[in-house]
Amino acid sequence: MSAVFPSKTPFLWGAATAAHQVEGGNNGSDIWQMENLAGGAGGFREPSGDAMDHYHRYPQDIGLLAGAGLNAYRFSVEWARIEPEPGMFSGAALDHYARMADACLAAGLAPVVTLHHFTSPLWLAQEGGWDETQAAESFANFAGRVARHMGDRVATWCTINEINLCNLGFELVPARRARRLEKLRDALTARIGPSAFSSFLIHDGRAPAVLKRAHAMALAEIKTVRSDALVGLTLALPDLQAVPGGEDQMLRTRAVTQDEFLDITGDDDFVGVQTYTRELFGESGRLPPPEGDLTLTGWEIYPQALEASVRYAAARAAKPIIVTENGIATSDDAQRIAYTEAALSGLARARADGIDVRGYLHWSALDNFEWMHGYGPTFGLIGVDRETFKRTPKPSLAWLGARAKAHPHGPD
Repeated sequence: MSAVFPSKTPFLWGAATAAHQVEGGNNGSDIWQMENLAGGAGGFREPSGDAMDHYHRYPQDIGLLAGAGLNAYRFSVEWARIEPEPGMFSGAALDHYARMADACLAAGLAPVVTLHHFTSPLWLAQEGGWDETQAAESFANFAGRVARHMGDRVATWCTINEINLCNLGFELVPARRARRLEKLRDALTARIGPSAFSSFLIHDGRAPAVLKRAHAMALAEIKTVRSDALVGLTLALPDLQAVPGGEDQMLRTRAVTQDEFLDITGDDDFVGVQTYTRELFGESGRLPPPEGDLTLTGWEIYPQALEASVRYAAARAAKPIIVTENGIATSDDAQRIAYTEAALSGLARARADGIDVRGYLHWSALDNFEWMHGYGPTFGLIGVDRETFKRTPKPSLAWLGARAKAHPHGPD
């Protein structure tokens, strides 16, 4: 049974990161293997390496968020560190993440913990990844172990980040991408043995069902430890729009990449909405972004997308919403502030119309490793010198913190 949000729960004003993107040295994970394939066969612009050394410098980063006036920090725990071999749990790694939660609480930040943010242990890949039904049990066992270790510190949990990417990749991917993935599968087989790489985007069709089951089992494990915990999943929810003639294409895509996953949240306490832009569809499918300025990831600058996605998710799932990611990849921090202000204005309109939105967690706290894009795109409220690891808070951090202090009950 879903928990009930306390009536006086403060609005979550915060920022987010993912372990692999900021910690550094996550060499026991599947993505580490992928990004370090010879000749760039994995499709990554560069490897993550030391990342932002957040593994060691998290106290400073948490202090910067709290000092600006935010009250929440979403971070992920790294499965590959906690369970480096099947059934072998690292007490030291569990203690590390418990200390992160303690640091949040001491600084006045609510820890929002994500159990799986794209990366999986290498051994899971070697066992067949998310195509194997046993992966659901393995993940639930991991989730229960983490919850037992730090559940007394953490009230809000995200099980699987952007679980719908397991369908999104194949629905929108062109044939040439599919051929590259086959070459990548071959390269990974040579690197880690005959197995299916455990990314959401490379699977034989069973992964969506396994991931859905993994989410349900992990939720049950957390609730067993702490019945009042608030548990949900997060979804990649671009605002899907159709130009004349593209309605059928858009609706078919929405059905398999959004509706199918919004419809499994019946036992969840919230839906995590992650929106950055819109996607346009014509008669032949997805269209390129309209001409004009694009973000550093090549996306249309369209902050209005957040309001539309929140409204759609709330109507479809009939659950409270937490915006678990929203932001812009730009080197112009004034543009970041303008984008975020427009996105929050849309969120305020949705709330004024009765949409139950409980938090806004900006992506991201730090400039970080943006997966295939490497370190080029900068989403952070805090800049990081990759040589010295010096942190430089941007004006956008102070701006968002001031907004949080002025509107403790949420944007209005």
